[in-house]
Amino acid sequence: MTKEKRAKIGDQSAQLPEGTGLRELKLFLRDDLVRAWQRCSWIIVNETGCERTDIMEEMVLDFLRKYNC
Repeated sequence: MTKEKRAKIGDQSAQLPEGTGLRELKLFLRDDLVRAWQRCSWIIVNETGCERTDIMEEMVLDFLRKYNC
């Protein structure tokens, strides 16, 4: 993935409406993991109708629970 494409994908915080209470968290991952995350999250969005931000929040919560944080 080119830097330009990665920048467009990573700049999603600019698309969030004011007052959502959401903040951006940047992760640095290998390209294959980024592609896998994108595929998986879009599959979940299409199957469940959840928002992508809900899926991101669930991923972070699962991580925090796994490590008892």
